[in-house]
Amino acid sequence: MTEIKRLRDTIEPWEALIDKLDDAEALLELALEAGDDSQEAEIRSAVDSARKAYEKLQLKQLLSGEADTSNAFLTIHSGAGGTEANDWASMLYRMYSRWLDAHDFKREVIDLQEAEGGIKSVTLEVSGPYAFGYLKAEAGIHRLVRISPFDSSGRRHTSFASVHVAPVIDDTIEVELKMDEIRVDTYRASGAGGQHVNKTDSAVRMTHIPTGIVVQCQNERSQHKNRATAQKMLKSHLYEYYRQQQQAEQEAKAIEKKEIGWGSQIRSYVFQPYTMVKDLRTGMETGNVQGVMDGDLDSFIEAYLKYEAGQTVTS
Repeated sequence: MTEIKRLRDTIEPWEALIDKLDDAEALLELALEAGDDSQEAEIRSAVDSARKAYEKLQLKQLLSGEADTSNAFLTIHSGAGGTEANDWASMLYRMYSRWLDAHDFKREVIDLQEAEGGIKSVTLEVSGPYAFGYLKAEAGIHRLVRISPFDSSGRRHTSFASVHVAPVIDDTIEVELKMDEIRVDTYRASGAGGQHVNKTDSAVRMTHIPTGIVVQCQNERSQHKNRATAQKMLKSHLYEYYRQQQQAEQEAKAIEKKEIGWGSQIRSYVFQPYTMVKDLRTGMETGNVQGVMDGDLDSFIEAYLKYEAGQTVTS
């Protein structure tokens, strides 16, 4: 049934687009036969609507990876810099929350580590069609340049935060998980206090020793449930780790990759002395910083998907 729904979701929008074009064509033929130009605005509107629908469907065609249709784990970590970096992580959390809400994705906070000035780290489980396919465009280091609201001297500061995205793995994708390679630690959950803080060591942290990947979960009262969620997260992170390894080997052969000198940094957000958000992989940029921080990420995600498709061909 899941596969049938996926195929319907793929085919039916194209059928609807064909119907829309047929209707516009019939309307045009009638107008030409009658020599009536009063329908011109309606016809132009129908064609414009069809064009936008086509572009949206073309973008979805780029989401053909094995896990692109999957739900996703989205994790934000603040970088070095204390209060500045924690505030930047909070700003990114708000930005992604706005984008997810605008696209009707469901989200659940799996782990949240608050810190002075904002967030040390937060992990969300995002549910919805092609969640991983879209959000994988956001994985990497995000750099902020601004006049710090925490600096009484009004100096310009640079802050960093990392974003990691992994698909929620289902039974159709095989990932080997050897428990003898995993260290499990339990600890007392932290939070706002009162009912949000457990009295027992119910939070779970799992470390995959060969890769150094660490995941943690504290959103459930039960240690058993947190352990199950952490294991699910670790499986997803391992899948993405090995996928990226394979992709890196392919991209090492691509000439375009040699031109990137910023390491894993993917995007800069500049608030002062000018306003600009620029993706260092695709060259996509905009001066509407506030729009981006309010969740307007579609142009960046679309540019990345086209870039990734081009890199795959080049590789």
